Amino acid sequence: MHKHALTRMLPILVPAAFALACLTVMYPSLIRQVPLDELQTFKINFLGIFLEALPFVLVGALLSSLLHLFVSENTLRRFMPKHPVPGILFACLLGLIFPVCECGMIPLIRRMIQKGMPVYIAVVFILSGPILNPVVFGATYMAFLLYPEMVYARMGLAFAVAAAIGAIVYLTWKDNPLKHALSAGADAGSEPHSPAHGGGKLAAVFVHASDEVFEMGKYLLIGCILTAGIQSFVAHEQLADIGGGPVSSYLFMMGFAFLLSLCSTSDAFVASAFLPTFSGGSLLAFLVFGPMLDFKNLLMLLSVFRTKFVLYISFLIFTLVFTGAALTGTLWLNP
Repeated sequence: MHKHALTRMLPILVPAAFALACLTVMYPSLIRQVPLDELQTFKINFLGIFLEALPFVLVGALLSSLLHLFVSENTLRRFMPKHPVPGILFACLLGLIFPVCECGMIPLIRRMIQKGMPVYIAVVFILSGPILNPVVFGATYMAFLLYPEMVYARMGLAFAVAAAIGAIVYLTWKDNPLKHALSAGADAGSEPHSPAHGGGKLAAVFVHASDEVFEMGKYLLIGCILTAGIQSFVAHEQLADIGGGPVSSYLFMMGFAFLLSLCSTSDAFVASAFLPTFSGGSLLAFLVFGPMLDFKNLLMLLSVFRTKFVLYISFLIFTLVFTGAALTGTLWLNP
């Protein structure tokens, strides 16, 4: 098992060692060109994003391991609705049972699909779970105390978009969306780890969870570095000028949510800071689009699902969130 873990870490350790050696040689010249204030901001932003996301990745990996070892395919199928309409409603309500942030969704959903969960139910859970849960509801309510319409608009639009995409996937996508290697290993993955190495099932849970964290961690790390760089080295005033138009404000806030890659439990506080500048509809687009599809999450999706499937889902998310937020902003939200 230790050899297996080291083998899985090689794709991270080798480039990291090379990058560290290059930085050691180039550090004196680089440090003179980059302002220390911006470097300090980058460090703070990176640690903030990474430490904010890491607990949810750990929770997702732990839930995935528990599901892997203690829940059989027959048990999951017995509780899964057969008809698509109750199946979609069931997936939307799963967030109340598993209040996992989008950072921890991917390992959990991959295991559920391998256990027999239909693809359309998994997609609905991925999209709705990070928003339709009590933690995010409370955080959004606190952030928009003087604008409670935004709280209900966020929950309603997230439910509508997730349900619509689930129905579209049910009608149009029949293939297994998992990558070939993961799909081929589904049968083997359904068997619990052998406890022969000592420690029984409890040790197997943590061994399996550590494998999940190492697999997802590299994508999380890359996303956090790039996101912190954008937050640190791009002036927010310049970005705000771009988003002044009635259509460009929606595109800007959705792009901003994608690049910032904030956790769904904290993005409402960032959005509320833009309330005097941007329309309610564009802020709603930020609050719904970000948890469903951001840069960090996109990398993790691509590590598990086929590229064609990820692009298909991304197109549906963008189209439906943009349309829904624009209609909701025009017909209801009026800050």
